[in-house]
Amino acid sequence: MKITSWNINSVRLRLPLLEQVFATVAPDVICLQETKCVDDQFPTEAIADMGYPYQAYRGEKSYNGVAILSRLPLRDASHELWAGKEDCRHISAIVNDIRIHNFYIPAGGDVPERDENPKFGHKLDFVKEVTAYFAAQDQGSAVMVGDLNIAPLAEDVWSTKQLRNVVSHTDLERERLLSLIAKGGWHDAIRGHFGPEEILYSWWSYRARDYRASNRGRRLDHIFVTNDLADKVTSAEIFAEARGWEKPSDHVPISITL
Repeated sequence: MKITSWNINSVRLRLPLLEQVFATVAPDVICLQETKCVDDQFPTEAIADMGYPYQAYRGEKSYNGVAILSRLPLRDASHELWAGKEDCRHISAIVNDIRIHNFYIPAGGDVPERDENPKFGHKLDFVKEVTAYFAAQDQGSAVMVGDLNIAPLAEDVWSTKQLRNVVSHTDLERERLLSLIAKGGWHDAIRGHFGPEEILYSWWSYRARDYRASNRGRRLDHIFVTNDLADKVTSAEIFAEARGWEKPSDHVPISITL
């Protein structure tokens, strides 16, 4: 089973690119973030016609939104609310007896101080709650994917020295995400496949005039598997070429095969 995660940055705007991902990456299950679409406007039929008839989604106007689209039957779709908000940042469903959790963790604004920037505090509270949630239960075989908006390792950014005080790579955020992995019984499937020294990015800013030339990326998108599935990961991929497509998302699809 091939599982893909992608922050699509508007599912309706980038529906042709989603079809291109289906054709080139060919996932069995794809988890989308930032769908930016209320549920009654989600392109259900168009996506079903592309070969993904099994769908679970939660959306809101203009912001956030998550979806799980599958060639394989989905069951028991559900979601949790985090950090005292009702925004659409999580959805989960069972596929082939594996619970897949799809997250869009808050970006956290620009200032890495809770007192000055409530968005940063919201992000920290969100990650803390997710950590406690998974630490408190025996979840069986599960996969956690999504745009987690944190690059936890030095090898996940273009310059750990220059980004150490930049939201997404601060010491506090990095510690929180690594704690989530450890306490939740997760294995970082992408990093585990490529090894500790490989430089890996899944996001390049729209602000860069030529993202290829500057190549100032960050690995903000992740796929974690429970430890019982770690040795079942047969391949992993970061589909970087999608960043060069016409009107792309600033994130690219990432995948594992179990």
